[in-house]
Amino acid sequence: MDISNTAYKDILNDKQWEAVQYNDGVSIIVAGAGSGKTRVLTYKIAYLLEQGWRPSTILALTFTNKAAREMKERIAKVVGEDKAKWLWMGTFHSVFYRILRTEAHRIGFTPLFTIYDASDSKSLVKSLIKELQLDDKIYKYNSVLARISNAKNNLITPAVYTTKTDLIQSDIHSKMPKFNDIYALYCRRCKDSNAMDFDDLLLYTNILFRDCPDVLENYQNRFSYILVDEYQDTNIAQHIIVNKLAEKCGHICIVGDDAQSIYSFRGANIDNMLSFQKTHENCRLFRLEQNYRSTQTIVKAANSLISKNKNRIHKEVFSKLAVGERIKVTGCYSDFDEGFNVANKIYNLVAEKSIHYSDIAVLYRTNAQSRILEESLRKRNLPYKIYGGLSFYQRKEIKDILAYLRLLVNPDDEESLKRIINYPARGIGDTTQQKVFAAAHAQHTSALTIMDNPMEFALEVNKGTTEKLMRFGELMHSLQEFSQEHDAYSVTEKVILDAGIMKDLSTDSSPENISRKENIQELMNAIHEFCDSHVNEGSLDINLTNFLSEVSLSTDQDNDKTDQTARITLMTAHAAKGLEFAYIFIVGMEENLFPSIMCESERELEEERRLFYVAITRAKLACYITYAKSRFRNGQTQFSNPSRFLYDIDDAYLDFPESRKNSEQKTVQKETFPFLSQRQSNPKPIRNLKPVQNSSSSETQKSYGLKIGDNITHTTFGNGKVLNIEGNGDNTKALINFENYGSKQLLLKYARLTIIN
Repeated sequence: MDISNTAYKDILNDKQWEAVQYNDGVSIIVAGAGSGKTRVLTYKIAYLLEQGWRPSTILALTFTNKAAREMKERIAKVVGEDKAKWLWMGTFHSVFYRILRTEAHRIGFTPLFTIYDASDSKSLVKSLIKELQLDDKIYKYNSVLARISNAKNNLITPAVYTTKTDLIQSDIHSKMPKFNDIYALYCRRCKDSNAMDFDDLLLYTNILFRDCPDVLENYQNRFSYILVDEYQDTNIAQHIIVNKLAEKCGHICIVGDDAQSIYSFRGANIDNMLSFQKTHENCRLFRLEQNYRSTQTIVKAANSLISKNKNRIHKEVFSKLAVGERIKVTGCYSDFDEGFNVANKIYNLVAEKSIHYSDIAVLYRTNAQSRILEESLRKRNLPYKIYGGLSFYQRKEIKDILAYLRLLVNPDDEESLKRIINYPARGIGDTTQQKVFAAAHAQHTSALTIMDNPMEFALEVNKGTTEKLMRFGELMHSLQEFSQEHDAYSVTEKVILDAGIMKDLSTDSSPENISRKENIQELMNAIHEFCDSHVNEGSLDINLTNFLSEVSLSTDQDNDKTDQTARITLMTAHAAKGLEFAYIFIVGMEENLFPSIMCESERELEEERRLFYVAITRAKLACYITYAKSRFRNGQTQFSNPSRFLYDIDDAYLDFPESRKNSEQKTVQKETFPFLSQRQSNPKPIRNLKPVQNSSSSETQKSYGLKIGDNITHTTFGNGKVLNIEGNGDNTKALINFENYGSKQLLLKYARLTIIN
């Protein structure tokens, strides 16, 4: 159904409608948190279609398949499925994968190349470190992988890497002078296996367009309008591709919020968005500033926070919803006390306001913080789930089956072969495997080819091992032949039976094996749904290749298989981006935690501030913030101060019990430590409790300097008062009444007490 301009105006506010109808050239839509960014992008594409733009010439790029799918469904409701289905819409990786599949031969691959996920890349890097006889305590695979990813996202190939003096010096400084050897071998092995990792999908698209100008021109002529969502999250490689494709048509619209750029560790470059107007002539800027999600107080608090960032596109987000309550900030004695405090608050919220558990989320800076929170919630019998845990397709039993399927499609895929060559166990041990892969590398052929005829390649294995290798080769060839003529569901079913996977899981009825079998059944359900949905759409692309493409290109959000039971959500602040909850708890707002202790520059500090901004703006009705005055980290209790970011928020929007007095001391502190900006409290004089070393029998010395009636602070239990002291020397005990935990008897030799005078 077509929508008239009048109807659009009824659906969109004035600013949104202005952004939708401008299609004369380049534009940037700066969308504040909760301002209806997806709605604007959806209706902009629908409007283009209604204005006569052909759907097959419109390219829309997103960061998750889920976002692309939902947007396409919304567009179909406006303009009809017949138009919407022809749009080029998907994630950067899925769209570029589509292009690379078509043009693979131009860059030395076949169209059936495998996509390596993070675990495949990790396995390959580990084996290369071992092969090159490098110390894995220095060449840690995570560090190596991060360096490889960073190089690729900046379009630095191994050949180019050798010319970068600064990078070579950095490797030497990091005691990894052989990094580029690993990088070069990693790329060569991937290519030998006819495989690409996720970063390669961007790197090789750039290489394709650079080295094959006719291919670039073909796609430049194909697209008449390019739209990009979440532009603040793009890296250099994505930025260059988008601008190359838009060179001829001149119609490009980017949408995003610079205040929510939080993924620099993944290669995202905020400068892509900040400099967009300067690098594109006659670029129109539209600001979406009305927040439809949060209360006025939450929006204003977030505004006052982000205004402290210097590098940003100015906007003044506002809300017309209720004023709402001020953000409550609570200082806790310890991380243990913080967990107790949050669990109690949630318990009371649910009891008093009858809200659903699913309306509540607890956000933290690092995953390690979840442990104490989980323990506290369990003690209160409060149901919770960890968001962003192991995705369905990363479970071992699922990855094992997918490895078989990938090997059927791409017999050169060495990482898949490594995974299943001896699963289920078939007597092909590590030594034999090493000989097979070494021979394959030396002969420049696939390991499966070696296994087809070990004797022909003079493989040094005995007759029994030779037969085992050949049997496995025969199994894979028979399955491969079957896969040529059958759909993905039938092939997977045969693999599970013929390879002996189901038999292996049926050897016992342990809960773990039952769970694995249930997961395999869920995989079969997923493949069945894949086949059904394609057939219903009139497509016969239900083969193994197309199913594996969908699985390989799915993101964490697409794979979220968590149940729909009402539970409190626990997650990192990074994982919360794009989500919203009625009630948000932000924990661990302390210096050296949030912002991270890893911050070494103003630029990094600004990103940490943006992360806090994202956390606050997830809240619709209320936001609660806690910090601990002591936290057990790195094997010891560490005392901490409230995060400097708390003092970036205007007083009017916070319920913060700490005093803001002593401004003179605060000013001096700012001058001495430029990044530090904290409220100064007026603490009471304190002295740490220390054991007395001599044998004097005085009452004071017997009790480690403690006496009945003293007010004390404990790093875990908080404030309390001494009720009684008994015992002598190392056996001296004190009965203390704590404000929040009641009476506890503590052995003074080990008690972490501070006396408050």
